[in-house]
Amino acid sequence: MTAKTHKKRIVRRSVAKESEHLFPKHHPVLARVYAGRDVISADSLDYSLARLLPFDTLSGIEEATRLLAGTIRSDKRILIVGDFDADGATSCAVAVRALRLMGARSVEYLVPNRFTYGYGLSPEIVQVALSRKPDVLITVDNGISSIAGVEAAKVHGIRVLITDHHLPGNTLPNADVIVNPNSPGDSFPSKCLAGVGVIFYVLLALRTRLRQEGWFDRPELPEPNLAKLLDLVALGTMADVVPLDDNNRILVAQGLARIRSGHCQPGIKALLSVSKRNYWRIVAGDLAFAVGPRLNAAGRLTDMSLGIECLLADQERQAFELASQLDQLNRRRQNIESTMQTQALSLLDEMEFADDSELPFGVCLYDEAWHAGVIGIVASRIKDRVHRPVIAFAKDGDEELKGSARSISGLHICDTLDAMATKNPDLIVRFGGHAMAAGLTVRRTGLSVFRAAFDAEVRHRLSLDALQSILYTDGALDGAELNLALAEMLRAGGPWGQAFPEPLFDGEFNLLHRRTIATRHLKMLLGTPTGGQRLDAIAFNTNDDDWPRNTHRVHIAYRLDVNEFQGRRNPQLVVEYIEPR
Repeated sequence: MTAKTHKKRIVRRSVAKESEHLFPKHHPVLARVYAGRDVISADSLDYSLARLLPFDTLSGIEEATRLLAGTIRSDKRILIVGDFDADGATSCAVAVRALRLMGARSVEYLVPNRFTYGYGLSPEIVQVALSRKPDVLITVDNGISSIAGVEAAKVHGIRVLITDHHLPGNTLPNADVIVNPNSPGDSFPSKCLAGVGVIFYVLLALRTRLRQEGWFDRPELPEPNLAKLLDLVALGTMADVVPLDDNNRILVAQGLARIRSGHCQPGIKALLSVSKRNYWRIVAGDLAFAVGPRLNAAGRLTDMSLGIECLLADQERQAFELASQLDQLNRRRQNIESTMQTQALSLLDEMEFADDSELPFGVCLYDEAWHAGVIGIVASRIKDRVHRPVIAFAKDGDEELKGSARSISGLHICDTLDAMATKNPDLIVRFGGHAMAAGLTVRRTGLSVFRAAFDAEVRHRLSLDALQSILYTDGALDGAELNLALAEMLRAGGPWGQAFPEPLFDGEFNLLHRRTIATRHLKMLLGTPTGGQRLDAIAFNTNDDDWPRNTHRVHIAYRLDVNEFQGRRNPQLVVEYIEPR
């Protein structure tokens, strides 16, 4: 089995020389990077709020603001129903903070415990909500598939506003209002908003309506500056790994600017502190890979209310105490994940395939001891190893299995599950998600049938060539460019993220030394081919056993980054892929 050594093909992006001249004020390497990401003008790098897309083309936005304005004016009770991931938590915090700032006196939130109630606005969650006596339910980052839950709320006379960004099914819930840029017929230009972006837009529109109605013409209720919530919007957007189109990059860049200036929520500053990140130097990747996982740990292992309370905390001491609890949960999550990943690789080994080409096109893995809150991370890790769509399953009661799917480029995983359900209506109990990630439930007795059907459907949709992992790079850097100044410039050139990837370069180096640190990272000392320069390098989530012995020369794909240690900052290569030469 070759899951540990899956070979990737390195392809350098093709960039027309004239494209680089579009960015005359930038370093030539950065100009090359932008041109390789199809940035067509320097205007696309202007991240001022003036360029943010207006809210008026979002379908349902007028009806949503009419409902909310009337609710606030009538002093009725609002209950936010969130989701148990970082996007859901930030969406919930944005909604609670903004509605209170706009004069809503009774705003509470409810987030389902994933192990008790599952995902979204379910009838069971409506029953729990009844004790709060809400007049209006607002879903954030969920609700577009909550047909039964909406009906249950309506039976009790509760009005429902759905704000979501997930792809809708063939039937929409009978909510009072739905705001979702991916709804049929919606004309909002960006379909990439995270859930937190959708609710932020609804609140921008609500503020405009209340302003026009004279609601803020009172000294005791000043019009709020909603830009103060952009740190939360940036965190949720990055943590949910949505594509960073122009509009999302504006939201993230503005949020990062607030954090770096120290004008952010105490909870975010505390989460950065326990992550050992300096808030004045953070980049988008810190939100995605340091803060996001700590926030997500609450939803994965216990209850996301802990994460939401951290984001709602106004006192720094309270925020730090909550952030410390989240950090401890994340350490526990990492230990669970490490064990599960080892077990998953063992399951692949037990399949006894000669090489990756003999693996199933769609891989399904299950262990009855696996933690349901961590299977998504395991599916993602194994997907990265074998470059195939992967679904990891865990027990969900005595009769069902809960699955988390992660896909690769070229396969829309939600459409794939939908096709499988259409061909065999009894195969999947329920499912939902995005193009690249989905959640599902199957009957325990039907796992073997599902496994075969999943492989067959993926084979129908993907060719063998599509399973060849390709790393697109921005070419090579010469020795003179491997310096701290350019590393700092590249860090500041973002925000980088999904569909707007951080600059990646490739080249050959002499491997002078290597060792495993923290049991799962490979630390290296590399030399340039001419031998005139030595560089520190690190490859995360791998170890010395993954690479052949007696290797003295390597071809690597890497990011030029900055390593800060004991107050000193030095260039460091973060290795994404390595091949012995």
